Amino acid sequence: MRCGKMAPFVLLLCLILVPSCYSLPLCMDQSYPKKINSSLAFCGYSDKACCSAADDLAIQNQFTTMNISDAACADVMKSILCAQCNPYAFQLYSKSKNYPVLCNNNLVNSSSPSNSTTDFCTETWNTCKDISIPNSPFGTSNGSPSKLSDSYKGASDFCSTAGGSATDQTVCFNGGMSVGFNDTQPAPPPQGICLERLANGTYTNFVPHPDGSNRVFLGTQSGKIFLATVPPQGSGKTLDFDLTSPFIDLTDLVHYDNEFGLLGFAFHPNFLTNGRFFVSYSCDKSKSATCSGKCSCNSEINCDPSKLGSDNGALPCQYQEVIAEYTVNDSSASPSTAKTANPAEISRVFTMGLPYNNHHAGQIFFGPADGYLYLMMGDGGNSGDPWNFAQNKKSMLGKTLRLNVDIVPTNADIDNLTLWGNYSVPKDNPYFTDPTFRPEVYAYGFRNPWRCSYDAERPTYLFCGETSENTYEEINLITKGGNYGWRIYQGYDLYFPPWAPGPNISADSIDPIFPVSGYNRSIVNNNLGSAAIVSGYVYRGNTDPCLYGRFVFGDLYANDMFTSAETPRGSGNFSRDRITFTCSKNSPIRCDFTGKSSLPSLGYIFSFGQDNNRDLFYLTIKGVYRVVRPSLCGYSCPLESNVPPSAPPPSPGQPSQSSLSLKLEMSVILVLTCLYVLLGLRF
Repeated sequence: MRCGKMAPFVLLLCLILVPSCYSLPLCMDQSYPKKINSSLAFCGYSDKACCSAADDLAIQNQFTTMNISDAACADVMKSILCAQCNPYAFQLYSKSKNYPVLCNNNLVNSSSPSNSTTDFCTETWNTCKDISIPNSPFGTSNGSPSKLSDSYKGASDFCSTAGGSATDQTVCFNGGMSVGFNDTQPAPPPQGICLERLANGTYTNFVPHPDGSNRVFLGTQSGKIFLATVPPQGSGKTLDFDLTSPFIDLTDLVHYDNEFGLLGFAFHPNFLTNGRFFVSYSCDKSKSATCSGKCSCNSEINCDPSKLGSDNGALPCQYQEVIAEYTVNDSSASPSTAKTANPAEISRVFTMGLPYNNHHAGQIFFGPADGYLYLMMGDGGNSGDPWNFAQNKKSMLGKTLRLNVDIVPTNADIDNLTLWGNYSVPKDNPYFTDPTFRPEVYAYGFRNPWRCSYDAERPTYLFCGETSENTYEEINLITKGGNYGWRIYQGYDLYFPPWAPGPNISADSIDPIFPVSGYNRSIVNNNLGSAAIVSGYVYRGNTDPCLYGRFVFGDLYANDMFTSAETPRGSGNFSRDRITFTCSKNSPIRCDFTGKSSLPSLGYIFSFGQDNNRDLFYLTIKGVYRVVRPSLCGYSCPLESNVPPSAPPPSPGQPSQSSLSLKLEMSVILVLTCLYVLLGLRF
C-alpha cells in the first residue's frame, strides 16, 4: 500500500457517485493480503495474496475434480477459482460466496487491457456455455455436472447474475489476476478550507450524539464532558452549552498532565435503549484507590518493571490506562433526552499500568459493522520503544485492541485468560487461536496512533494517524491482523533505536503495512523543530462540495493542513496535497490572525470532529472551528451553487437524514460482514 507501489493487478471497480462501495484491499475475512515468499504454484499470485500455499493446493485439487474437457474453458474457470487469492477478494465476492463478480457491459477499464472488446463475463459465457463442468461455481447446488446454458438463457441472463459493472457499484474480476476499476480522476484539490469559530476553550474530544440530532459531546483533557447544540450553517450562532453543567465530570479520577487525561469516550451502539457509554482516561494509582491494574511490563512478556527505571520521578505503572462504563439511565427515563450522566462507574472494563509517561494514545470507538469496542494503545513511551513493546505479540502496548463489552466473562474466565478487565474476546479476532499472541490484538506495530476515524460512506476504511519518532508522520488504513511496522519501520524507512535493552526483530521477519499518506517533518510550518500528525476525517458533508471525499488531516504544532485523495478511487493509492485555509469574516467568534497573515492562528490542533450532518470540526487550543462554504472566504468552488440550503436541525431524539442513511448502509454492511467473517498523542 505504499504510494505508487501498487501491483498492477490490484485495481478495482468503484463508482464515484456511490457512497457505500468497498475498495480497500481485503481478503474474505477482512484481513490485509499477506506477503508470500514465492509465487503460488497453481494460481500464480506473488508478493501479496489472500491465499497460502495450502489454500493454493486446495484450489488446485478443486480444479482437478472439475475435469473440464475444453482447454479454453478450463483456463477461464481456473482464473475464476483463483480469484479468492486476489488481494481484493472481499469485494470481489460481495454478490456470492461461490464466484467473484465478473466484469461485464464493457463499462470498466482493466488493469491488464487486451485487444479484445469482449468483456470478461461475456467471454466466460462464450467460452464455457456448452461445456459440462462438474461442481461449477455457477451450477447446481448438488454438484452434478452442468453447463451454463442449462441454467441461463444467454449471455445477458448470465451476466445479470454473475456480472458487475460501474452501474452495480461492485468490484469486478477481469480474468487472470486483473481487476476492473473506474478510472475517473478526482477533482483538483479545493482552493482552500474556509472556517468559522464556534467556541472558545480547549477541547480534545468530539463525538456526535447517537440519536442523530444536532447535538455533540465535547470532552476536555482534564475530564469533563459537555453536551452542546450545534447551530445551523449560516446562522451566525455559536455552540450552545453550559460550562457550569457538564454532562459528566470525572476530574477527580482523571490524571491530567501532558499526554495524560481524558483520552476518549464512545457511546454503545444501542445507547438509545440501554444508555451505556464508555470513557478512556489516565489515572494515578498513588492518588486513587480505584486506580489499580496489572503492569504492562510483566512476566508474560518477559519484562521486569524494576529494569524500566523511574520516568520523570514516576515509578513504572504508577499511571494507568482505564476504560470505565457509565450510564444515563439513572438520570433520565430516555437516554436521548438525558442532559447529565450518573457519575458512578458501572463497570471497570479495562485497566493497565503504563511503563512511561508518554505514547498512551487511548482513543476508543465502536466498530460500525461489528459493534465491538476498539482501543488504540501507544507503545508506552520512551525514545524508540526501547523494549519493543509494539512488536511483542504478548504485549498490549502498540496495539489496536478489539473487545466485546456485551458478554462479560466470569471471574474464573478472567483469571484463566489473564484478561485485563470485564470484557470478553471476539472469537473472530485475528489471533484468537494463536497462542503466541494476546487474543485481544486486532492490529499491531504502532508507536502512538493519534485519532482514528471511519469513512462514513466506506466503513471498511479506518484511518489512523501515527506520530513518528523523528521523520515521517503517517496516515494508515487499519485492517484486521495488520502489522504497521514500528519500531522496525518509521514510515517507509528502517528505524534504528538509540537504546534497545529489549528484544530486536529483523525487518525480514515481518510483513509491514506502509502508510497510505502522511508527510516528512521537514515540510511543516513551525519554528519548534517538531511535528505530530493529527488524523481527521474523510469529508462527507455537503457544505464544501469541492472537499467531498478527501481525507483531511493536520499537524498538532503547525498551522498546516493536508488532504489526501485516493487515485484511482479504490486502488489504496493516495495522493497528498497541502491546503491553505482562512476564516470567514462572518465567523460568530472572531478568529485570531498573526500580523498581516491571511492565515488564522489556530495554535495547537488537538483533534478533529464530525457531527451528524457530517460537517467537519477542528479542535484547537484556541477553540472549536467548523468548515463552512468556501465562498465565505473568497475561495472558488464551481460545485457550491449546487448545494441545497441547510435543513433545520433535527430536535433531540429525532434522527437526521444522514443518520438514517448511514443506518441503512450499516445494515447492508452487517449482512456482508456476517457472510464473510466464517476485520500520538504527542504534546
